[in-house]
Amino acid sequence: MAQQQGAYPVSVSGELTEPPARGKWIIKWLLGIPHYIILAALWVAFVVVVIIAFFAILFTEKYPKKLFDFNLGVLKWTWRVGFYSYEALGTDRYPPFKLGDADYPATLEVPYPERLSRGLVLTKWWLLALPHYLIVAFFQGGWGQCRFGLVHALAICASVVVLFTGKYPEGMFKLVMGMNRWGYRVVAYAALMTDEYPPFRLWD
Repeated sequence: MAQQQGAYPVSVSGELTEPPARGKWIIKWLLGIPHYIILAALWVAFVVVVIIAFFAILFTEKYPKKLFDFNLGVLKWTWRVGFYSYEALGTDRYPPFKLGDADYPATLEVPYPERLSRGLVLTKWWLLALPHYLIVAFFQGGWGQCRFGLVHALAICASVVVLFTGKYPEGMFKLVMGMNRWGYRVVAYAALMTDEYPPFRLWD
């Protein structure tokens, strides 16, 4: 079972492990600690890169390619860890410690923009994205690594079902993927990686 979005430039996909382990989800918070520590530092760097990119776009209409690739790598790594742990609990394969592409059932792609709007860079990350922030905060329970929202509750409920039935409910997986997809689209938009406004929808 896989879910993948196509039309919007931020592509988020995940392939569900079949059959899933029935009880491993209980200790994934512990197994994920090394990743959480590294990602906490990487997200500090991510914010710094966004600030640098803001001024670069304002003056040149370009997002420096190396900086773009770094922030894309942070998003890829974060999504792999999230898919493994409590953003989806969709696989038992341990995520690689890697910024770039990896052979892993969770993928995230954002095409490099050749040109970005100077005008939008002034408003999209705070004013235009504000309605999305409110929705994503409800889905994700806020921002940062230590958070708990609707998507985490659904993933855990699905894993309890797996514990007794051996199957991850398809409807729950679609909903969890939709919420995650929405969240990562908004993060990429607010991080100035695309000018295309995120759609208000869970499904593609």
